[in-house]
Amino acid sequence: MFSKLKTITVLAAASATISVSAVAATYVDVRVAPPPPRHEVVPAARSGYVWSPGYWNWTGHRHVWVNGHWERARQGYVYHQPRWEQNGDRWRYHSGSWARGDKDHDGVPNAYDSHPGNPHRP
Repeated sequence: MFSKLKTITVLAAASATISVSAVAATYVDVRVAPPPPRHEVVPAARSGYVWSPGYWNWTGHRHVWVNGHWERARQGYVYHQPRWEQNGDRWRYHSGSWARGDKDHDGVPNAYDSHPGNPHRP
């Protein structure tokens, strides 16, 4: 009985750790700056899709270029492309993601926009 309880407890703790880690891993910090972006020819607009430009991805020991690609548009969402930002002596990579609602396409989700619907707000 005790060994079954111990096994269940260990499995529950392991699955909780895995799920928390998967959710928390939204960015990567490294000490090596990404190279300058490569020039890409952006294809003509494609109905129902959003263009995601190429970016430098971190593989664990070096940067590797990932070519731009089309993302299927999602009604009521805005796409934030992958990006790098400097944070002190480290570089933080944020993967591409979709955020709910941005009617005026100003980059501010409607829930946080003090002037929703106004793309020319100050």
